[in-house]
Amino acid sequence: MSLRKQFSLLFRASPLFRTVLWIIAIVLFVTVTRIASYRAKKMPVLVSINPQIGAPGDIMVITGNNFGNSRGSSFVEIGGSKLTSSCYLDWNDSEIKVIIPSNVQDGLVFVSTNEKSNQLFFANENDIPSPVRPDPKKSIPIISALSKNAASVGEVISIEGSNYGNSRGESAVFFTANHETNDVTQDNFISASDLDFDYELWSDTEIKVRIPDGAKTGSCYVKTDKGESNRISLSVPQNIGQKKYSNKHTFVVQLTQDIANAVSTDENSTITLRVPRPALFSSQPKIELSECNPTPILENFKNTIVHQIQLSSAEHSRVKFSHNFIITVYSVSTEINARKVKPFSETERKLFKTYTVADKCIPSTDSEIVSIAKNVVGKENNPYAKAKLLYNYLVENYKILQNPRTENAEIKKMLESKNGDAYDFAILYTALLRASGVPAIPMSGILVDTNSKSKNHWWTEFYIEGFGWIPVDAALGAGLHFLPFVAQSDAKAFYFGNLDSQHIAFSRGWNEIKSVTVNSSTVYKPRFYALQSIWEESTSSAVSYSSLWNNPSVLGIY
Repeated sequence: MSLRKQFSLLFRASPLFRTVLWIIAIVLFVTVTRIASYRAKKMPVLVSINPQIGAPGDIMVITGNNFGNSRGSSFVEIGGSKLTSSCYLDWNDSEIKVIIPSNVQDGLVFVSTNEKSNQLFFANENDIPSPVRPDPKKSIPIISALSKNAASVGEVISIEGSNYGNSRGESAVFFTANHETNDVTQDNFISASDLDFDYELWSDTEIKVRIPDGAKTGSCYVKTDKGESNRISLSVPQNIGQKKYSNKHTFVVQLTQDIANAVSTDENSTITLRVPRPALFSSQPKIELSECNPTPILENFKNTIVHQIQLSSAEHSRVKFSHNFIITVYSVSTEINARKVKPFSETERKLFKTYTVADKCIPSTDSEIVSIAKNVVGKENNPYAKAKLLYNYLVENYKILQNPRTENAEIKKMLESKNGDAYDFAILYTALLRASGVPAIPMSGILVDTNSKSKNHWWTEFYIEGFGWIPVDAALGAGLHFLPFVAQSDAKAFYFGNLDSQHIAFSRGWNEIKSVTVNSSTVYKPRFYALQSIWEESTSSAVSYSSLWNNPSVLGIY
């Protein structure tokens, strides 16, 4: 009997056999249906988020594909935090609307259904200067009066008037700059500094602001997104001494980076680069980014240019980054009447409290450093005299290494070996100043010689109340080899209180940068041309990659 006849006979004669066959058929149908349904579901894809820079309470619109027509168990994550149910306003296959929560952090945004989407970068505008929101009722700002007609650097003045806006955003107060120039342009003005915490109050009718470092007698004005106010005269006496900015040079500086051989286990893996921007301050008052390739996701976020690479599961091709800056730099010279310098009186001022304490870069509370500072300074209470005593101690007792250290040695190694490179000298000097109660800040950047060759370099500035910042290059004072535009017969004497226009700063102080993703891998570059905590960041699924950060190169000097 054939198998077909046997099957037919068994099917007709046995109810149990027929039941088993039906069960098998149903299981196969369900399995095939689920497999087909699973395969039909596509990975969610993010096309854009709006806003990319926003604040808690704003509505974020996420556009893309394959989100699903209802949320179900799907969710949105921003900066490492999964949004709660109350945040969702609308959800369809191509658009999601959410309310940005109060605890939002800078970081990556993605949508998770059965699969995880690609990621886009989001920044909390409360952490960065953001444009003042336009208001048609506002008009050009007007200054009606100043609380005082004369004020020294660091003193607070009140600017009364109207149409300043209820929050500052990118608005600013400008003062006549102490630069030797014949140009009657905005280059002749310098704005109050966020880094020095110059802004005390900003309202629509009153601004309280400190006279910034680098200002001189002339005029001031307010600038908002509506325009510039009238200019009003202001005297800035230099009772303690004189500071001059001269010998202007313009540099074209190029920064380049390469990322190659990237391997990932996840299509949503990313590598984020934080490229330092040159610092903006009184002796370096103009910075222009003339070229930037490829286009970054953020051009200026906490003084860095943010690039992000999206990786595939296969090896990623080489990506080159290039940035050209046009940087204006002045030399600085100071003449101080030390007898007129007084101890800091505003010890609750934020500048004083910030720049006299230890941080991740400056170990000013280390017991050995505190002991040295105390022994060198003794009973001296004049901040300028303290700075001079500590400078003389450093350059007379420690030998400068002509080549930078290759290892990431702690600063205390300099105390043991009695020698150090430019980084060691700058960081130790700053630490000794802070340990002595003198506000000080480390400067990091490059030094450009007469042959247009550059090398990474570090120096220091300390602050005198009523006068401003005073530059000190302890490494050059100790004999570091350098070819300046103008030769100095006594480098030790010159580089305390003076600085040539061949120092280009990429950071003033330590720039603490937060990770944008949870459980990410970060790269810190010690003894490099900027002082920042994160240079590269990659998601955990990025298995490996190679990176090359070239030292800044000088393309031209004018």
